[in-house]
Amino acid sequence: MKLGTMVHMRGADLEDKIRQVHENGFETCQICCWNGAWLTDEAADRIRALCETYHVEISTFWCGWSGPGVWDFAEGPLTLGLVPPEYRFARMEELKRGSDFAKRLGTENIATHVGFLPEVSGSGEYRAVWISYLELGGMLTGKTAGQFRSNIGAAYDNVKNLGCNTVIVHVRPFGDALYDSDYFPSSYLITGTEGDNLPFDPLKIMVEEAHNRGLTFEAWLNPYRVRARTGKALCSDNPARKYINSGSDAVYQTANGGIFYNPGSREAIDLIVNGVREIVRNYDVDAIHFDDYFYATTDSSIDSALYAANGGGKSLAAWRRQNVNTMVREVYAAVKAEKQSVRFGISPQGNTKANYDTLYADVATWLGNAGYVDYICPQIYYGFNNATCPYSSVLTEFNGMIKVSGIDLYVGLAAYKIGNEDTYAGTSGKYEWQQNSDLLSRMVTEARGASHYKGYCLYSYSSVIMPASGVKAQVQAELTALSKIL
Repeated sequence: MKLGTMVHMRGADLEDKIRQVHENGFETCQICCWNGAWLTDEAADRIRALCETYHVEISTFWCGWSGPGVWDFAEGPLTLGLVPPEYRFARMEELKRGSDFAKRLGTENIATHVGFLPEVSGSGEYRAVWISYLELGGMLTGKTAGQFRSNIGAAYDNVKNLGCNTVIVHVRPFGDALYDSDYFPSSYLITGTEGDNLPFDPLKIMVEEAHNRGLTFEAWLNPYRVRARTGKALCSDNPARKYINSGSDAVYQTANGGIFYNPGSREAIDLIVNGVREIVRNYDVDAIHFDDYFYATTDSSIDSALYAANGGGKSLAAWRRQNVNTMVREVYAAVKAEKQSVRFGISPQGNTKANYDTLYADVATWLGNAGYVDYICPQIYYGFNNATCPYSSVLTEFNGMIKVSGIDLYVGLAAYKIGNEDTYAGTSGKYEWQQNSDLLSRMVTEARGASHYKGYCLYSYSSVIMPASGVKAQVQAELTALSKIL
């Protein structure tokens, strides 16, 4: 063990301070600076030379700051862990300078007061990209295990090059499985045909390649959706087909041919929960992720018998919200029972009224009580000037809905809108994504001031990695602006 002490850069007696460190038997010192103006190459070279002269090792550089209001406790509860947002992010540039200074001193270690850092900084900020079934098809369908491993690895490299640390990848887009499942048929995305024997395990490869690159892997599931509309036939062992053939109310069908598991069915809930449990048990995923598909229709005929039997005097809307809540709560419990470290989060629509009244997603309950989610990632796919749901208002609304500790807020951002007309944004916001090239960076910057914020997610992979030629330059400008604040 080496004994050390702190040496402050302030004052003209720096050499005397370092000499005393040596004479008092200390072998190491921590250089401390409270003024960014002192962080010059000349100062670093002088300190390093003095330490070499007196045989003192520099263990750490302590980078602190003075500044307006920071130490004035009379202004409010400005403790080490609670510094106003207007100060937090201004400090980051100084911390970067401090990092360069530390390297010139000959140490890789830099420390600071926790409170002077932003609530999330560096690699601690959740920075994710959604990779949907639409993008997986080209990487996976009909490919060998080696080809898929190469393809998904290249995609992950692209994600890392964006400065991101997390991938959210579809593993059950349509009541199917991109993995070895006892409950759901293999996805058509693997061989081209639903229900084929697995030639290899895509999820195993996706998790391995993500972790090989230091990326967090989240398994993205659509819990209820089997078919969004009339399309591919259900294979013979698809549980949804068996329910349809038997007349079970575990599924319902919509007017456009969509097929969905019925949230009011106990059998459907059990199937969904068991499906999540087997993923967490059998694969080294870091999180389970649901998106915004809950009830696909407000049509009262899809569950009239179930409601009559189980409604318990509640309105149809309240009963439906209760059904979704039950599923969410049981999925959370199943995840934690299998592996406490695995997280469970949901990405609902940004429009809270639509969530509550149309999809029957009671987000306020999930965020106001423990035992539902570890994080919420609202799809705030709106510009600042959106006439109905302006970004800032939606951000504030979701942040305010979190009433219990342990729930993080991530913001889902609409990278797919860059360079495009925002048709439903109203007159004020219709051209916002065409007329600006720094929306993403401004959105992240504003979100960082929200008390529960911990990160962001970009939708979608293809929008930022393979944008259409007509918007490619603007997408690059947006990404460049975003990179400057990471």
